[in-house]
Amino acid sequence: MSPLRAPAVGLALAACLATLPVPALAATGDVPAKYGAGLGSYYQQRLGWGGCAKGPDDATGRELDRAGVQCADVTVPLDYTDPRGRTITVAVSRLRATDTRHRIGSLLLNNGGPGGPAVQSPPDIRKAMKDVGARYDIVGFDPRFVGRSTPLDCGWPVGMPWLSAGATRASFDRQVALQKSLADKCRAAASVLPYVSTRNTARDMDVIRGALGERRISYLGYSYGTYLGTVYTQLFPGRTDRVVLDGAFAPGDYRPRLLRGTERENEKALSDWAAWAARRHDTYGLGGTRPEVLATLDRVTEAAARAPLTIGTGADAFAIDDSRVPLLLYTGTADDTDRARASFAEQMALLVKAAKGEQTVLSPEFAASLRYALRGEGGPTGVQSAIICGDVSASRDPELYWRDIERGRAAHPLFGPLADNINPCAFWDRPREEPTGIRHDAAALIVSATGDPRTTYKSSVELHRQLPSSRLLTLKGANRHALFGRYGNTCVDDQVNEYLAGGRLPEGDRTCVQRSR
Repeated sequence: MSPLRAPAVGLALAACLATLPVPALAATGDVPAKYGAGLGSYYQQRLGWGGCAKGPDDATGRELDRAGVQCADVTVPLDYTDPRGRTITVAVSRLRATDTRHRIGSLLLNNGGPGGPAVQSPPDIRKAMKDVGARYDIVGFDPRFVGRSTPLDCGWPVGMPWLSAGATRASFDRQVALQKSLADKCRAAASVLPYVSTRNTARDMDVIRGALGERRISYLGYSYGTYLGTVYTQLFPGRTDRVVLDGAFAPGDYRPRLLRGTERENEKALSDWAAWAARRHDTYGLGGTRPEVLATLDRVTEAAARAPLTIGTGADAFAIDDSRVPLLLYTGTADDTDRARASFAEQMALLVKAAKGEQTVLSPEFAASLRYALRGEGGPTGVQSAIICGDVSASRDPELYWRDIERGRAAHPLFGPLADNINPCAFWDRPREEPTGIRHDAAALIVSATGDPRTTYKSSVELHRQLPSSRLLTLKGANRHALFGRYGNTCVDDQVNEYLAGGRLPEGDRTCVQRSR
């Protein structure tokens, strides 16, 4: 559940595994007895902390080095039931506490996705944490098969498979063929796919905890990272200290069709953006009222259904059909800041020109996003789907999807066919393990905006209900996904930092209010 963006280039463009030696022992960490013999050496491994840059072209690594971040690789078993078998590496980074006298511990980060890297994140999180950041070792990691960790690449011709079914049965049938072909391409990595899962990532997290020498670890997760954090609390109860789940959702809402249940929130966010754009008609030319702007978008969608729209020129010319326009509209609803809304309005103005047959020139950022999303260029593909499909099984009957699409279209003409569409999980092998439900209570601060168009506020409330010891921090009046340190709401940031500093949840739930935009 991440916005449309071009990812950093992975270290390799093929699924590859190394048979690595079981790591050397060090007198650190706790080994969960439930996993039996064979895992102790993973938990007690010595990490070879050093510089992050992997070469002169590694801009991210050089930036981390300048910020004083250290990097290392953690060795973990591919299959936790066979700890003496094949191994993989998980990349980690660490920005050490500077207030060592008042050090609290390690704070582990996950940015969501699934499949989002976080090795690059400690400096930004340190800034968001203000004074309390100096009291933590802030630790980022790229989950297994992501970023700098042992890589996986399905070699897809698209970076994002979450497309709309389009306007007709013929367009849906093309989607069925595409999604099947994507699943087939991933089978080249069949030896690792059964082990690409959230539960295994949570197990990797516990190995990281042990290798860091922490009896308990604090955690900050955004979006899908809230699900990962919840899974960790269930697999390893009692091993967390302070837990912040930002942009959270209940485990029952995690499924192959990730967008189902968010249609109304996305419609509201799009409508609110339309009102914003209408007030700036002289700049963007999309319409002078909210209904006029929405009607403009409808005309663009209808034009794309008749024939693909061409935006950009030369090597950066892209064909945008009715399966892709809703995806572009969806990506524009996740952030209601003026900057994000302006960028989205500029993109929509380009689509309007394309619908009229006019030539358009794309910004470098928009072109890079489209190159990845629509062509799979700029980074490995398929990891997000591999994680989701490895977690939760999907229906294999295309007719079920078509019936859902037609029902969804009646209620939500734009986002229904996107949320209900078929995806690669329909053609994936069954997961090796059952999905994780909540059986243990866990203390956590759950953060959510009432208008979150990605992980709905209703789902955050449900997670709060299932974790009675948690507290819910609500931001009213915002159509924004992921808040702490990202949105600029002082009330939210202060509440989170107070919890991270003191370790005590508030007596009751808390509410912040976002000023109108």
